[in-house]
Amino acid sequence: MYKKVLVIDDNPVDRYVAERVFKKYAFSEEVVCLGSAKEGLTYLLSLKDSPEQLPNFIFLDIMMPEMNGFEFLDAYETLPEIIKKSCVIMMLTTSMHEEDQVKANKNPYVSMYLNKPLNASAIKELEAFVQK
Repeated sequence: MYKKVLVIDDNPVDRYVAERVFKKYAFSEEVVCLGSAKEGLTYLLSLKDSPEQLPNFIFLDIMMPEMNGFEFLDAYETLPEIIKKSCVIMMLTTSMHEEDQVKANKNPYVSMYLNKPLNASAIKELEAFVQK
């Protein structure tokens, strides 16, 4: 079980499902859900002086208004190194566009690309990835 995960998704149903799945499968002690990429960046920056409170994982939606997941990644690149070293980013999406997956996989901060909704098989996939 991990200490904390951060879910950044504009859809309240998807945030709810993610939180329930993480708790049901004991993936994380704490699940922080935020509704926008900008909120996510602000949250991460607020913890820069308390790296022990940073999330182990960030589950990032691609398609969001105002700032999408890829724009978040561009801004994430400018964050302090302590944040980037502490967090593992997983792209979480309903997008069936192959170019989104290719773009996500090319980004040095993205460790994995997962399709929504989160479920038992996604948690098993995550656990296998983490054990590598």
